[in-house]
Amino acid sequence: MGLRIHFVVDPHGWCCMGLIVFVWLYNIVLIPKIVLFPHYEEGHIPGILIIIFYGIAIFCLVALVRASFTDPGRLPENPKIPHGEREFWELCNKCNLMRPKRSHHCSRCGHCVRRMDHHCPWINNCVGEDNHWLFLQLCFYTELLTSYALMFSFCHYYYFLPVKKHNLDLFVFRHELAIMRLAAFMGITMLVGITGLFYTQLIGIITDTTSIEKMSNCCEEISRPRKPWQQTFSEVFGTRWKILWFIPFRQRQPLRVPYHFANHV
Repeated sequence: MGLRIHFVVDPHGWCCMGLIVFVWLYNIVLIPKIVLFPHYEEGHIPGILIIIFYGIAIFCLVALVRASFTDPGRLPENPKIPHGEREFWELCNKCNLMRPKRSHHCSRCGHCVRRMDHHCPWINNCVGEDNHWLFLQLCFYTELLTSYALMFSFCHYYYFLPVKKHNLDLFVFRHELAIMRLAAFMGITMLVGITGLFYTQLIGIITDTTSIEKMSNCCEEISRPRKPWQQTFSEVFGTRWKILWFIPFRQRQPLRVPYHFANHV
């Protein structure tokens, strides 16, 4: 989709990302098999709910893959510094290369990343200027998919009518209670964790502050004027069109918007 592939050789990150993929597969296979399809066949739920479930799951997977393998904004070894922007560059004391201000050197990846927010082991990649929007989409769709699955798991036992058509020879139906308990445990754990992460990410974008700047307390809040939230989000997602903020299939273009712009953004 027009983005540079970035692959991080880190066994720890591979394990974390593999766990995320396992949870995704666990829910995308077993929740429909135990809950959605049986209740659809009984006429308890419309088919559109199944389509929505798979749609959210696909968006979540695409955001995960693209956030993991998209170049977060790695700086080249010999960057070309525009003549009028030299004052906005500085020397990295770890790799001895020039970098734009607000960049950070990732010790795990071994290079500097433009506007680096943090290194996330769950995607086995840094979260920087070029893939931050994908990481936000991943948080959003993961929270949405987890909430959707937990809601149907609750309705399966406490709201929907009992399903009569069961093939008791199948493994999933003979061990349904254990499978659903494990799914609920993973869902609640992920929902709590991702909610806190998503909240801190949104606050960071609204205040135009990265996670590293918060921890190091080096952000120049006095000299850097506060931007409207529409502008900070537009810069992260690379577009003023809000509907495109939710689409992980597109290509992001760097956006520099003026301080004041129309209210329709």
